[in-house]
Amino acid sequence: MRTNKMCAILGNLNQFKDLLPLTENRPLATLPFDCKYRLIDFNLSSIVNANINTVFMVFNEDETQSVFDHIGGGKEWNLDGVQNRFFIHVYQDFLKRKAEDKHYYDTVIDYLLKSKSEYTVFMGSKMVCNIDLRAVLKIHQMQGNQMTVVYKRVGKDNIHPSDLLLDVAENGKITQVATAKESLLGEVNNLCADIYIMQTQALIDALRVGQNEGISVNMETFLRSKITEVNSSSYEYTGYLKNIYDMKTYYEANMDMLDTRKFNSLMYSNQKIYTKLKNEVPTYYSEASEVENSQFASGSIIEGTVRSSLVSRQTMVKPGAVVEGSILMANSEIGEDSLVKYAILDKNVVVEPGVKIVGTKEQPIVLKKGSHVISDIYGGD
Repeated sequence: MRTNKMCAILGNLNQFKDLLPLTENRPLATLPFDCKYRLIDFNLSSIVNANINTVFMVFNEDETQSVFDHIGGGKEWNLDGVQNRFFIHVYQDFLKRKAEDKHYYDTVIDYLLKSKSEYTVFMGSKMVCNIDLRAVLKIHQMQGNQMTVVYKRVGKDNIHPSDLLLDVAENGKITQVATAKESLLGEVNNLCADIYIMQTQALIDALRVGQNEGISVNMETFLRSKITEVNSSSYEYTGYLKNIYDMKTYYEANMDMLDTRKFNSLMYSNQKIYTKLKNEVPTYYSEASEVENSQFASGSIIEGTVRSSLVSRQTMVKPGAVVEGSILMANSEIGEDSLVKYAILDKNVVVEPGVKIVGTKEQPIVLKKGSHVISDIYGGD
């Protein structure tokens, strides 16, 4: 094995009913973000920026089409070569093998062995951040422990009951772990980011033993259980991080990108964010258009008013239309003299002329993919 060489495993099994209907036909990992990105772009970018050339990804059944549509051959993340590759597997296949009393982690173990990597990094799917995995590896090597766990100090309003919280000593050692549901939350809490680094051989050994003992098929759950079983230390991530598990946190994460400080912290750290490329003409703004504190992807036509909003590719805002505090995904059409305020419109939504869609910051109106809105919609408090 080559010193410092890492391989990566991405767990993309998080499912939250509060994100429906946006996750009806796609995993959380491929939710659109900040006009032209997907959430998985941040994990894949952290991986490629750390010079990791192989990635093993696990998704739920019926969610892989969205992943392949976005990743394609992996060119944008340098994963399309002979040495640079990615592998996608279905979680339910692991469950089936366990039910048949077979060694359900053998596929993962085979990947780890063939990677010839000294270290393995595991990343979950619902934390948006831009982390330098090389820095985490350096701390892991310096501390000499079996596992390094990344955490972020966050307020109690950015924590889901299923999240893991850590007690961390002054020397970085993790002294105790508990789910948020079992804990008394403070104003600031050490949120486990579900990013872990282990020596690859130690991980292989643990998986071999574990599958004989019937450990969880969910690798994220398995690694959480190992924190207190092995010598574990922590790495505090201090950059931008958003924990996405419902419509409110998803909406807030996107709106955060209109805050220059937060935008720069996530997008313009010392690491570039890569995404699927599309060669399109720039967005066109007519002389009558009014735009304030908003972001746009390419290929759109803006003839109305857009304030404090994020507009994805190939979207049309017709004359007299007003869009405010909203997220418009690709190929949306906002008709003349209509109003879209505090709303999330999935792809291919058409709003007829004169229609009003009005939600609140706390409860934005959400329209599913392909909706055709012909009458007013009001919601929120």
